[in-house]
Amino acid sequence: MEGLLVVIGGIVIAIPIAVIYLLISHSGVKSRLAEVEKELTALRLRAGSPAPLERPRREREEQQAPAAPPPAAPAEPAKPASPPPPPAAAVIAARQAASASASAEPRPPSQPDWTQRLSAWLMHNWFYAVSALSLALAGLFLVQYGMENGLLPPTARVVAALAFGAVLIGAGEYIRRRFGDGEDTATAYLPSVFSGAGIVSLFGGVLSARLLYDLIGPETALIGMVLVALVALVLGWFYGPLLAAVGVIGAFAAPFVVGGSSDDPTIFYGYFAIIAALGLGIDTLKRWAWVSALSLGLAYGAGWLLVDGADQTVAAFVAYVFALAVMAVLIPARSVSPDHGGAMLHQMTPTTRPIFPTWLAAGALAATVLALVSTAQAGAAEFGLSVLALSVLAGAWTCWSVRAPALQDQTLLPVAGLGAAVVLVGLDRAPIVTDYLTTYVDAPEAKFPLTVTALVGIGVVLSLLTAWRSLRGGAFAPLWALAAAVIAPGLAVLIEVTWQPATAIGAYPWALHAAALAALMSVMAERFARVDGPEHRLRTAFFVLSALSCITFALVLMLSLAALTAAIAVTVVVAAWLDRKFDLPQMAWFVAAGVVTLGYRLVADPGMVWAVDTGLAEMVLAYGSAFAAMVAGLWLLRPRAAQGRRDEAMLMLDSAAWSFGGILVTLLVYRAISYVLDEDSVGSHWAMGLFATIWFGLALAQVQRMAGRPLLRWLRAGLAAVFALIGLLALLAATVLTSPLLSDWFGDVAGQPLFNTLAPAYLAPALVFALGVWRIGTLPRLLRLGMTGLAGALGLLWLFCVIRHFWQGTEAMELSYGMGQGELYTYTVALLLAGAGLFYQSMAASSNLMRRAGLAVIGLAVAKVFLVDISGLGGLVRVFSLLVLGLSLAGLAWLDRWAQAKSAAQGDAAD
Repeated sequence: MEGLLVVIGGIVIAIPIAVIYLLISHSGVKSRLAEVEKELTALRLRAGSPAPLERPRREREEQQAPAAPPPAAPAEPAKPASPPPPPAAAVIAARQAASASASAEPRPPSQPDWTQRLSAWLMHNWFYAVSALSLALAGLFLVQYGMENGLLPPTARVVAALAFGAVLIGAGEYIRRRFGDGEDTATAYLPSVFSGAGIVSLFGGVLSARLLYDLIGPETALIGMVLVALVALVLGWFYGPLLAAVGVIGAFAAPFVVGGSSDDPTIFYGYFAIIAALGLGIDTLKRWAWVSALSLGLAYGAGWLLVDGADQTVAAFVAYVFALAVMAVLIPARSVSPDHGGAMLHQMTPTTRPIFPTWLAAGALAATVLALVSTAQAGAAEFGLSVLALSVLAGAWTCWSVRAPALQDQTLLPVAGLGAAVVLVGLDRAPIVTDYLTTYVDAPEAKFPLTVTALVGIGVVLSLLTAWRSLRGGAFAPLWALAAAVIAPGLAVLIEVTWQPATAIGAYPWALHAAALAALMSVMAERFARVDGPEHRLRTAFFVLSALSCITFALVLMLSLAALTAAIAVTVVVAAWLDRKFDLPQMAWFVAAGVVTLGYRLVADPGMVWAVDTGLAEMVLAYGSAFAAMVAGLWLLRPRAAQGRRDEAMLMLDSAAWSFGGILVTLLVYRAISYVLDEDSVGSHWAMGLFATIWFGLALAQVQRMAGRPLLRWLRAGLAAVFALIGLLALLAATVLTSPLLSDWFGDVAGQPLFNTLAPAYLAPALVFALGVWRIGTLPRLLRLGMTGLAGALGLLWLFCVIRHFWQGTEAMELSYGMGQGELYTYTVALLLAGAGLFYQSMAASSNLMRRAGLAVIGLAVAKVFLVDISGLGGLVRVFSLLVLGLSLAGLAWLDRWAQAKSAAQGDAAD
């Protein structure tokens, strides 16, 4: 049975060899036929020359013809005819003509992609691929079959595999030297088939000697693989692309085909790295591009398969993927300092594309960063190695970008990977994080843990490197300075959010880290200010902003809630002062961020609930400092605003000043009423009114800011809508659910007439709407009309409640108690006075809208007199009510007539 299998195997191996032999045996005939066809083409191009078959016949006719007498000598000697070109020259001329005609042809509009080219090549040349596969498997199965059946001793099996590979390489080299390897020859691809299969067999023999039989040590195996790779590299420079494909694919597949097991599979990482270097080395001279992509793709895939099956090799895997990223940059450049030029990835356009080495470096770096981030969670040692590798990659790309500007934007990948590794480890509470946080739990006398300090130190080193890169100049020097100002503080903030190191080492030591970063950023700001001078302050501004942010970060860690709010307010003032002193437009970014942060703290965290429950001094400190900071910022930026600059910062400060001041006053009123009443009145009508007042003020601040950057307009509109909706719900509760006119469930009206809890409930929201209409000139017309109507309605409601409280007192505020004659008459007088006041103000302000509002109020008073007072009043009160109404209307009619005449006279004078 074994003999039959050997015979069948021999037949299988003999089939491709026989095909190859037949091709070689006919190669001479085909070559000579091709030369003849070229000669015919060249001869036909010669003008006036006879056809090749007619030349012998004409020569015989000339020999048989009688000799003619010599012609008479001409007056002027004729120029001798140029001799016909030799056959070699004719062939060259034909080739040149063919190439010229080919170049003159229009190019096709689009070229097939690599998948189409590969499928087309395999469709016409599939037997070459099958032949290479058969020969490569023959060498690998020779070793495996000998091991399984014990036909040869281990040394002989390895020697047989190596000898078989050497024979195949020799055969391929002989065919290449004897018949050629070009696509126009009959032996095209055959040298690559033989030599590629031989390389795979050599790799398989070396691997078998180490992994299957343990005949050599790891050092010898590594040397052997390097030697085989060098042979393959040299051959790849002389052969076609098929050799590279066969050699690379076969070499990566060899360990999986040979099989076996090993206690230490780390050697495979070195083996795969050598194969990847082989493919990159071939491509660095040939520039086929796909060879490098194929080599790196198989290298990363093989590495993932290996680490997935051998978890103990994670450290080696980290070194392996790190080496792949470095090789992908250095080998194509053939230098330890790459020189990638051209466009960067983010600069790609339909007409401008990065060169292939730039794409190759980006792809390898992205794959490496992804691998390092995924392995960072395996353990403390693996996290340290991954972080170190990411940091070195970020530093290397930063330094290399000086001579290789196309690599600049790729530096973001390892920096982002470093931040992602820190965040993922912190969120998952990996062992390295739990060990850090429990340092003093199990051992109170333990030494100070340095894990977080080391991470912050790595961020500092990267910030220094990117600052150095910015100092080297270039079009993207400001962006490098921005990276330097962000990397170290940003990494510290990520650590704070996900690790919370203060729980282990305390708030003060952790705040010292932030203070050290602030000092570093201040030094960098001074350095860049000296380099750039007063004309260019952009890079200096980045570091000043970073220093202020680090100071704020340190204050967040150490101070109380009120002190932190005050500290943030102080940093906003400092930013405005720096802008005024040194003309730093970028400080406006910090001012805007500070305004948003203060608004968040005053409203949400710790927010208004904290302001109600905490002490009065702390509340005043927090809200008073925020309001004072806004006013100070407006005063400091006034010179810039006079120059038509800092419009966005001034808009933010102005809207915040009004809203923060309104919140402060509202909270003081709330606490004063609560102190006087000495009760918890959160659900009362006046508390709901004050609550609505705050949210309406915040909504108006967002409406005012909508006049700023168009990019943020919809966001601000959404916030304004949300705040206004909350205010409307609170106002609905104040006017319906907790209204003293409808029920007494939530407390009675407290205070004296005109000075009671009705004012904060209804008059305060009305004043906010009126103030918004007066202040904000960019309000849409419909919104302005709506706010005016709400302000008037709330004012009338307040006036109605005040009059009823005056006549009925606290106990009879509900409408179910009815109305007396004095109360009804007072409502009429109040409506007439309100209408007259509006009417008078309309003439003073020349406002038709206010005049119409006054007429509406007067009309309401007239309707009340005729519909309510006539039936509800009696005696002289009814008479006086009608008398007052008639005199008032007469006076207002005269006043209206006088105002119209005056307006007409002024119009005529203007004409």
